[in-house]
Amino acid sequence: MLSHQLELLSPARTADIGIEAINHGADAVYIGGPSFGARSTADNSVQDIARLVKHAHRFHSRIFVTLNTILRDDELEGARKLAWQLYDAGVDALIIQDMGLLEIDLPPIQLHASTQTDIRTPEKAKFLQDAGLSQIVLARELTLPQIAAIRDGIDTERTILEFFVHGALCVAYSGQCYISHAHTGRSANRGDCSQACRLPYEVKDSQGRIVAHDKHVLSMKDNNQSDNLRQLIDAGCRSFKIEGRYKDMAYVKNITAHYRRLFDEILAERPELAPASHGKTTFSFVPDPNQNFNREFTDYFVQGRKEDIGAFDTPKNPGQGIGWVTKVAPDHLEIATDDAAAVLHNGDGLCYYDLQKELVGLQINRAEPAGAKGHWKLWPKDPMDGFKDLRKGVQVNRNRDMSWVRTLEKKSAERKMGVWMQLAEVPSGLQLTLTDEAGHTGTAQLAIAWQAPKDAAQAEDKLKTALGKLGDTLFEPLDVQLALPRPWFVPPSQLNQLRRDAVQALEDARAQGLHRLPRVVPVEPPAQYPEDTLTYLANVFNDKARQFYAKHGVNVIAAAYEAQEEHGEVSLMITKHCVRYSLSLCPKQAKGVTGVQGTVRAEPLQLINGKEKLTLRFDCKPCEMHVVGKIKKSVLNATPESPVKFYKTRPVQGVH
Repeated sequence: MLSHQLELLSPARTADIGIEAINHGADAVYIGGPSFGARSTADNSVQDIARLVKHAHRFHSRIFVTLNTILRDDELEGARKLAWQLYDAGVDALIIQDMGLLEIDLPPIQLHASTQTDIRTPEKAKFLQDAGLSQIVLARELTLPQIAAIRDGIDTERTILEFFVHGALCVAYSGQCYISHAHTGRSANRGDCSQACRLPYEVKDSQGRIVAHDKHVLSMKDNNQSDNLRQLIDAGCRSFKIEGRYKDMAYVKNITAHYRRLFDEILAERPELAPASHGKTTFSFVPDPNQNFNREFTDYFVQGRKEDIGAFDTPKNPGQGIGWVTKVAPDHLEIATDDAAAVLHNGDGLCYYDLQKELVGLQINRAEPAGAKGHWKLWPKDPMDGFKDLRKGVQVNRNRDMSWVRTLEKKSAERKMGVWMQLAEVPSGLQLTLTDEAGHTGTAQLAIAWQAPKDAAQAEDKLKTALGKLGDTLFEPLDVQLALPRPWFVPPSQLNQLRRDAVQALEDARAQGLHRLPRVVPVEPPAQYPEDTLTYLANVFNDKARQFYAKHGVNVIAAAYEAQEEHGEVSLMITKHCVRYSLSLCPKQAKGVTGVQGTVRAEPLQLINGKEKLTLRFDCKPCEMHVVGKIKKSVLNATPESPVKFYKTRPVQGVH
């Protein structure tokens, strides 16, 4: 990928979803392999990935495979073998977190830094570039000036900056969350997060007073950078990543199409920029991010800190307002829609908030118009007496539109590449040349004796029309030229074969013109890591990773949290999100407020969920929050999934 190209990078839970991402305009797709992919239930066989690669490469789109868990010593050989299998399958790049992989015999495949590597500074970005990473995804928490500073600190001809533009937000800096492992033994850094951040908590202050009750104070709204794309481009981003390797086909189709349209608008405005792959995509639907599961949207910190980034009431999908209840009967309810033209369908998913502000689902079994336009009679799937606080006047949202769902279950996009076609007379008969917009050429010849057409006046139009019928191929004609000194009649069967041969020749030329992405050679002597001491936050879980950091000048290297050497209270999560700020309890917010300034202090808060208790500590200089706790005895006492060969003592001093 070149520095003037823009890459739309879509997720895929399966190869079939990945194929539809390509069809809906993705320049690249990232997908998990059969193991080590940081999503425990989103694995794919190498054979399926090879099938996806074959389809993507026809458009010169790329396939990146996640190999981004931290690895035990006994897993490195399996990871090495898998890397070679993926390379042989044609995969374009591996997305990695564990630096131990850089110390083993990997194939000459391009390497990208996972979001789990936690890139927030120019120094960290420059180090990873010098260590051999060609594409690095920046922390979601960065502002535009911070992104621009990283761009200015690296060589953008060597390393591409990637940024998440859509999807679910982990509240912690990626790679810096250990709550799941501490409480359950399931490690987020090994692809098995228990999502403690989506739970409801009671928040208490240092005096035991309840500040918030039963609120999901660690649950963020979903990321949506639709309005910031131009500024992100100007700040240096070139790869734009959609989160969602657990998401379904409809989500990937819709969100990919949404951003494809936005980027196509930008590319039309900015001729100095180009797409990273080939082909124009048309859709049978109007993309709309609101139609898919979302927790409402935020652009997070890109434009600076904001108060309304949290989805504190519910981690579920609240949907879009559609109307209000006008009647509740024993077996049905009636609603009036906000828009009289709105149509409800059998199978629609509705919801409403009860008096405790909990979201209650209301799946509709049957929907019928009820008299006046905009009034509907609805029979839910479940008994009416089970819907808590459902009454006249309640606002109703729709979070699943069955009409939309059915639209996306069908073929919903077509991706075509424009070609110029020229038919010329040659000594042996005819020659058809196809040239695509990237300059690739395919040529085929037909040995045929000249035949005069019955109607010379219409012969040229008939030939052009017949040649332009590219049908189910990947191509569509931009122009058809005839370089013929005399009118020709060509039997349709022979002309069709000539066109098929030329199309195949062009596909072959395009395949030959797609080159492996280059692997960056690490600088010599090895670049110095920005710090000389690493705590458990560096996620060093195997001896090869320890060797990597030692080679790069680190003197003190602690084991990853998963090595279970941190028995006391430590930061289990580090976040840019601040509960105090979101609850208007931040000392900075009190500045200049008469009667309040000086009375608000950044004292610790406590989070309580059942028997679970966590402490919130506030580091106001960098404006960060630490969620503090310790590993459970049940986790420490549990038999590890496999022996962990690592440190037998506390952090090692010096280079070994």
